[in-house]
Amino acid sequence: MTKAELIDLVCKENEGLSKKAGAAIVDSVFSVMANSISSLSKDNGDLKQAKLSYPGFGTFLVRERKARIGRDPRTNQEIQIPASRTVGFRPAKALKESL
Repeated sequence: MTKAELIDLVCKENEGLSKKAGAAIVDSVFSVMANSISSLSKDNGDLKQAKLSYPGFGTFLVRERKARIGRDPRTNQEIQIPASRTVGFRPAKALKESL
């Protein structure tokens, strides 16, 4: 599903909502989610607390990736990939059962 399709669905679910207002709502929701996850991971050394939950849908959480050795596909040389943080998603039981 594309962003435009999501906006169309939001507008259909809420009769009388313009596409411009629907786009603003979608942008706002994702902006708040991204900012929340980002600030939680920076403010909190304990990554178990760095998560955003939405009941019935799932949980977005910050995960640590360990440093590892990779390979440059062009030169076939080994390279060191540094440790990093990434966002993971754990679906709620209700979402899994609906699939």
